Amino acid sequence: MFITDPIGDFIIRLKNAADVKKHEVSVPFSKLKHAVALALKKAGYIGEINETGTGVKKSITVELLYDEDGTPRIQGVKRISKPGRRLYKKAHEIFPVKYGRGCMVLSTPQGIVTDVEARRNRVGGETLFTIW
Repeated sequence: MFITDPIGDFIIRLKNAADVKKHEVSVPFSKLKHAVALALKKAGYIGEINETGTGVKKSITVELLYDEDGTPRIQGVKRISKPGRRLYKKAHEIFPVKYGRGCMVLSTPQGIVTDVEARRNRVGGETLFTIW
């Protein structure tokens, strides 16, 4: 199956799996998805990331995290920059998401980073999505 928006597909798979209390999600491998998963792991939204398979059958298995009371860490996601419309932000235009309770993931010249890292490094880029 051909997917026109691999990042959108990845984050929606994470959200849907968290909504039905799955412990892990498997998605087809790409370097971009792997970099996004590493950024989400640093932000505390997902757990371990494992690569399985070889060649075209390679995939990423992502562990989902839950709070003590069983609520998922991923409550919602919103895709901002889409294949039909790319949106960019300068470093001074990047603000906290949901009053600091969420996270924005950006694609910058320094790689895939969260909004906190982008503000700290004073770097802007394409806003991929927000997660809370």
